[in-house]
Parts: sequence; C-alpha cells; structure tokens
Amino acid sequence: MAYDYVIVGGGSAGCTLASRLSEDPDVSVCLLEAGGEGRSVLVRAPLGTIAMLPRALNNWAFETEPQDHLENRRGYQPRGKALGGSSAINAMLYVRGHAKDYDEWADLGCDGWSFAEVLPYFRKSESNERGSDGLHGADGPLRVSEQRSPHPASRAFVEACGENQIRKNPDFNGPLQEGAGLYQVTQFHGEGRNGERCSAAAGYLHPVMEARANLTVLTGVRVLDVMLEGKRATGVRYRRGRMDYRAEARREVILCGGAFNSPQLLMLSGIGPADELRRHGIALRHELPGVGQNLQDHLDFVSGWTSRDSTLFGFGPAGTANLAKNILRWWRSGEGLVATPAAEAGAFLKSDPSLERPDLQLHFVIGIVDDHMRRLHWSNGYSCHVCVLRPHSRGSVGLTSARPGAEPRLDPGVRADPR
Repeated sequence: MAYDYVIVGGGSAGCTLASRLSEDPDVSVCLLEAGGEGRSVLVRAPLGTIAMLPRALNNWAFETEPQDHLENRRGYQPRGKALGGSSAINAMLYVRGHAKDYDEWADLGCDGWSFAEVLPYFRKSESNERGSDGLHGADGPLRVSEQRSPHPASRAFVEACGENQIRKNPDFNGPLQEGAGLYQVTQFHGEGRNGERCSAAAGYLHPVMEARANLTVLTGVRVLDVMLEGKRATGVRYRRGRMDYRAEARREVILCGGAFNSPQLLMLSGIGPADELRRHGIALRHELPGVGQNLQDHLDFVSGWTSRDSTLFGFGPAGTANLAKNILRWWRSGEGLVATPAAEAGAFLKSDPSLERPDLQLHFVIGIVDDHMRRLHWSNGYSCHVCVLRPHSRGSVGLTSARPGAEPRLDPGVRADPR
C-alpha cells in the first residue's frame, strides 16, 4: 500500500503527528505500532502503571549493558509499547523543560526551538483545567488536570519543603520552575472519563482513528527496515503475524520510535556507523556516524521509608483492602487511590544557589519504590526520588543482533563523566 506519510511508532510523537497530518483529508497517513491500542483498563486507570512498569506489559522492558561506574549493574529501561507509547505507562506528570533549556538549544543552532517559539505549541496542545493564560491553553487535545484526590502525605511533603527554605510553587510550568508543590497530571477532567489517564493516544488519536478514512493505524506490527532508493527513504517493510508487507511513502517516512528504537531501526536499515553495521553483517547503505550516539539519561536516587499509615500504598493486608475499596471509588467518581499518579508531589532545586536554573528534581511517591516496582515490599510507606536534570555523562545505542526482534544495545554510560 502507498501513503503520503508513513509513521513508525505510535508513541507521543507518532500519535500527535498522525492526528495532525490527517486533519488534511487530501493527505493519507499510515501509523505503524508494535504494541496494542492502549485502551485497556490498566492504561486508563492511572495506578495501573504499577502493574505495567515492572514487566513486559504494554512495555518494552529493556535492560542496559552492565555499567562500569555502577559496579557492573544493569539498569532497567521501561518504555511504552502501545498507542500512546510511554505516555500510556508513565506517572502522567505534566512538566515542561525550563525556559532556558529551550533558549540554550536555539543558541546552539536549533532554529525554532527557543522558549518563545515552542510556547505557542505547548499552549495549543493542552486543555488545562485551570483555563487559558499566557503560559497555558484550554482548548487542546491533551487534558491537563489537578490531581483528583492527593494524599495528605503529599501535602505534608510540600509543607516540609517550606520548613526547609524551599518555596511553594503552585505551577512548575509557570513563570518560575523552582520550588515545591503538587504536580499537574495528564488526566481527564469530566467528560464522562473523570480521573482516567489522558495518554497521547487518548488525547490525539483515539477520537479520530475510526472517523478518518485517510488515516490507517496498524497495531501489533514489527517494522523490519526502511526501504531506500539511493539515499531516499521510500517506505518500510513490516511483519504482521507471519506475513511481510510494505508501506510505501510518497512524501515522507517519519521515525517516532524514540531514543532507543529509532536509531536501532536506522542501523537495521544500513544507516549508521560503519563499524557497528559491519560487526553485525549489515550492508552499509548510508554512513552516518552520529546514529545512536550522544545518549543522555538521568540518574535517580530513591530513598524509601515504611509507615504505619495504611492509606499509603502497600501490598500487605491493610494496603490490599484499601486498594480494593478505592477501585470502586475510582469507577464511580474518578477519585481516590486508583486515580493517583503515585508521584504526587515534588520540587525543583538548585544544588548551588549560584546556578541560574534548578539542576535537581524531587518526586515524592506515596508508596515504596524499589527498582521500578520490581522488588516489592509488603509494608506501607513512601519514597522520594532525587533526579539529576542535566547529566554530563554520554552513552550510546547500538545493536545486539541484525534480527529486527532483538533488543537494542543500550549503554547510557552512567557516571562516565566525573562531574
């Protein structure tokens, strides 16, 4: 089949592009996604992330290479595998970058990426429960909400920050990022879906994918490679079940597989560093040394504490009973424990007062988080992440095999830079 645009990957970028491009009825769009449609109750119920995050359930569940500077430990890299991508399995926190981050990219030569230039697109994308102002929009497809029923412990965390000279901040996407507060979340408010997750698919794609004859969405497919005529991409080959097919592109092939899957697909197609392709017996079609390089990832430290408060999340008898009670509450009103993003409160801090912008982020979680929930604790409790926002270390993405179904080789190079 031939289309004007062929989009590989139905994550946040892929859903947005498929929806926006297909607004023109004279343009045909095909979106290819390896996972499912992202409509299950585990996706819609915000707390469902605790079932999906630790395992390969709507999740690629990648592992990194052993890390030299972490005593050869492997890192865990959850990534969404469904329409909506990681917005279908994440904590739903609506947080933009700092304004100076965007201005810095523009200064480095990324034309169009200054904060003043990207702000209109942020405003256009969001339907903020607080309404429209100079920094927020109220008419976009992505619902941005107040938390339906934040836990008292999260409010206590914000108060404790205030007692430690960390100012309160009611809007991390407002005039200032620094401070402590409750996160806004990408969650439906009203519309009969109160308290449900608003993934990129739920906001952009699900409302239109059956209604537009010019939009084809294929799920459960594995893209094998990008087809080339000389140096021009003309489409992709993909596998569905046991059959191989082609999706030809009259205008563009757009890769939206994210920081891991997009460079992997380029290399499988013969586009990338010559040595990496040669190592796996892949014919070089276009030498592009930067493919898979300069990978940047955040390092988190998480501290966890037990508590006698049975309304905090836990897997013991009291916690299980509390969760069962809250399932019905969420079903009826969209409120309660099932509606929580888990990481309800947080803060942006400067490790040195002389810095021009925060370099640390805190996430306060109403449960004990240990190895992305892969190590369970039966006690009720809470956790706090400390995240380094602008790491100096750099890593890479490569191949483990020339087989399209193999995992990419992920080496974030954690702590490789002494800074």
